[in-house]
Amino acid sequence: MILDSILTLSDFERVVRGHEEVTLAPAARERIHLARAVIERIVDGTEAVYGVNTGFGKFATIGIDRGQLEQLQHNLIVSHAIGMGAPLPAEVVRGMLLLRAQSLALGHSGVREEVVDLLLALLNAGAHPVIPAQGSVGASGDLAPLAHLALALIGRGEIEHAGQVRPAADVLAELNLTPLTLQAKEGLALINGTQLMGSLLALSVLDAQTLLRTANLAAAMTIEGMRGSHQPFRDDVVRLRPHPGALEVAAELRSHLRDSAIAPSHADCGRVQDAYSLRAVPQVHGATLDVLHHAERVLAVEFASVTDNPLVLPATNEVISGGNFHGQPLALTADALTVAVAELASISERRCEQLLNPALSGLPGFLTPQPGLSSGLMIAQYTAAALVSENKVLSHPASVDSIPTSANQEDHVSMGAHACRKLRDVLDNSFAVISIELLCGAQALEMQAMKFKPLAPGVGVGAAYTRIRQEVATLDADRYFKPELDALLKAVKSGAVIRAATRTVADLSV
Repeated sequence: MILDSILTLSDFERVVRGHEEVTLAPAARERIHLARAVIERIVDGTEAVYGVNTGFGKFATIGIDRGQLEQLQHNLIVSHAIGMGAPLPAEVVRGMLLLRAQSLALGHSGVREEVVDLLLALLNAGAHPVIPAQGSVGASGDLAPLAHLALALIGRGEIEHAGQVRPAADVLAELNLTPLTLQAKEGLALINGTQLMGSLLALSVLDAQTLLRTANLAAAMTIEGMRGSHQPFRDDVVRLRPHPGALEVAAELRSHLRDSAIAPSHADCGRVQDAYSLRAVPQVHGATLDVLHHAERVLAVEFASVTDNPLVLPATNEVISGGNFHGQPLALTADALTVAVAELASISERRCEQLLNPALSGLPGFLTPQPGLSSGLMIAQYTAAALVSENKVLSHPASVDSIPTSANQEDHVSMGAHACRKLRDVLDNSFAVISIELLCGAQALEMQAMKFKPLAPGVGVGAAYTRIRQEVATLDADRYFKPELDALLKAVKSGAVIRAATRTVADLSV
């Protein structure tokens, strides 16, 4: 991929998860040179400019001699690299490297091109600075985490490479990369930014896309297992309240339920209405989808943004202090998406109850053929309930909090890193709940076939059932099946289950 002025979420995924190599576009190099020339003129002059020849934060009024500018930037990095907690996953760090390079390449930060080249060299080599997860308040950028990233660029700290964590200086030498001696403004440009929040949110949006589509599939499977009505998903019904997400979810449900032989078999069964957790899937899942689409739009803007401070404006030869580093747009988005994702797990757990409760499903209790002797899938619902309850705690918004920092110079902060980190936890919990619903749904389909005549479910549901049975065998009697559920969860997270269903639907549509 050539890094220029546009970076899409698809580009991000190919680089961060697909390890596609990145090179810097000639146009980006020209922008970087123009911005750097502005900084060099300031260094050669007498004007006091924040971050170039002054101290930082509360020390902004203290001028720094020209001979100490390199020491100023070095001190900034080593003093700010004081994060805590477990190291961030490699894919999060990869996202930070890419997004930091992208922002600097837009040509309003004033760094030399060597800085961007080294960021991309580490990314392409799969060499990931060790960055503690905690320490950002999400306002002057992700200062502490980005300082740990910058620490590796100057040959300090540690880098994970080829499965080993070693001193950064050793890894750089092994890769024939020269540590940076930071020049005026460069340290500040590296740590003032939203790249931890941006990376976490981007990865979460990608995962939420998979989760939502799989949740739609799980709902379709439960509807078939419950012999539920397909009528609420008709386009002419949902279009009477045409929220975009609801229309999209309803269309996907219809695809998965297409050619079902189960629905017509109980046309005169006497049931007037299904429970909300079945009947209102387009409205509930669709609301989540609308939030997800908003998050995608926020990321599109963020990926095209310069988020450090001060900003260099080559066209007017100015350096301006602003607030582009503030994480509020990402914090609010992450909090909203957290709530929206938690709702997918919440309604999924209720569908599990519909399947497992014999008073609701008309099937053997907890979907076991040996009621009493065997507990069946009883505790699967307990686990889902526990995860849903945990999600409720994690869904409290982080962005409503603020603690002033830097002697009240930075008096309102976003807590966006907290919002994005707990979003990841809620996603993990929700993937597990959806996997449990798929487990229950597959078992219910078999129970329906035993109680009634065997009938083919909708094409998408049938394909998903086949894929699920590659990971989890039919539960004929109680056994230890946690490893099988783990395997199913892995297949769900990777997108393998939803791909199996959509591929089948697509093949039939040709």
